[in-house]
Amino acid sequence: MAFSYKVHFWAIRQRAGRRKPFEMRWQVNSHEKSESFTTKGLAESRRSELMQAARRGEPFDEETGLPASELRAKLRNVTWYQHTRHFIEKRWEGTPGKSRRNFADALATITPALVKSEIGCPDPRVLRRALYSWAYNKSAWEQEPPPDWRKALSWLERNSVPIVDLEDAQVLRKALDALGRKLDGKPAAARTALRKRACLSDVLGMAAEAKYFTTSVNPLQSVQWTAPRTAEELDPEAVANPRQVRRLLAAVQAQSERGQRLEAFFGCLYYAGLRPAEAIHLQKSQCRLPERGWGTLILRGGTVRAGRSWTDDGSAHEKRSLKWRAPEDSRPVPIPPACVRLLRRHIERFGTAADGRLFRTNRDGLVQESGYGEVWAKARTSALTTEEANSPLAQRPYDLRHAGISFWLSSGVDPAEVARRAGHSLAVLFRVYAKVLAQSQERANRRIDAALEEWGEETSD
Repeated sequence: MAFSYKVHFWAIRQRAGRRKPFEMRWQVNSHEKSESFTTKGLAESRRSELMQAARRGEPFDEETGLPASELRAKLRNVTWYQHTRHFIEKRWEGTPGKSRRNFADALATITPALVKSEIGCPDPRVLRRALYSWAYNKSAWEQEPPPDWRKALSWLERNSVPIVDLEDAQVLRKALDALGRKLDGKPAAARTALRKRACLSDVLGMAAEAKYFTTSVNPLQSVQWTAPRTAEELDPEAVANPRQVRRLLAAVQAQSERGQRLEAFFGCLYYAGLRPAEAIHLQKSQCRLPERGWGTLILRGGTVRAGRSWTDDGSAHEKRSLKWRAPEDSRPVPIPPACVRLLRRHIERFGTAADGRLFRTNRDGLVQESGYGEVWAKARTSALTTEEANSPLAQRPYDLRHAGISFWLSSGVDPAEVARRAGHSLAVLFRVYAKVLAQSQERANRRIDAALEEWGEETSD
């Protein structure tokens, strides 16, 4: 907000034919403002109010034309809870279902901490459920909330702090403290806390744009906050080598038809570096599977589980564009002969779903994380030694993607090409696979030393 003491008032003017014919005009710095009234007396009264504020030496906001005291009173009428509901309403359209759910989760964590009083506070679990499932879910607004939810939200409406109070670092820290804890008071996972902080920043950013604060700066920028430590770097102990992967895939295949339907699914995560959502979305038309040699997968999106309450059509899953890509973008990924054979054998035996999907349940449904997770857990138990099974080795199906990308890097594939195939930036590649890259660099250094020694170069200290 920009304030000025340079304020000028004009006389009241009458405009015939208007519903409110009497116009009161004033100017703050170079910004002209006006308000219209039905009678001249009302216009004169309003002009007198503003002139008295100017005589008291109050600065006027250039954008709204209001004196500082009046603007503060107006802003204090907007509470944190009201603003977050407005945020959800504005961001709902065009936001994927999973992101909607994440917004609701973050705000249901933060909002109970931003209250003026704890007196009469409802049960925390009831309040959180009311916020998550109704207040921050626009799809639910057409129905009345249950009585206990309505009572909890009524209490919150009365006690929510004004949005302008979040300019106070002490108030803002209450929100930051809340997003770092679970409902039981235990520390939240680092990734969860960071995701919720990003939501808090978005909400405060919208408030700053709406001029709810005395400056146009997001107040979160002025508060020092130490982000929870998160292990982004891949643990090399979780990376399976090609021999171990073959044992695991064989153990998947051995689990009757359920496992046989998923062998090629897991193979795509390893040989092509696919994310599970991309493999679930994969269709036969996206596969180039020659009888001999390398093939190609043309990835065009993913299928993620968002939950029926968060999608526009009420389905549990939604189709998404490739991660960090435009909706029409695609990503070709070469696949080795081993993966080609897996996919050809899978199509020959199981065919495809009606929409062309390769991977489906025996009832033609979408592959579920819980389902393929159970198959993977059984495969680890039967394929790995006791020592390996008790280690982080390939604990999650997603670790197959890590194993595949790590193998590309250790094989000497250019990191830029690895990042392109994996579908993320070079910055992410170097951050997540730093330890794998370090091992590759050591091997490269030894090869350079050997080559230099052939030419008579001294390489030892």
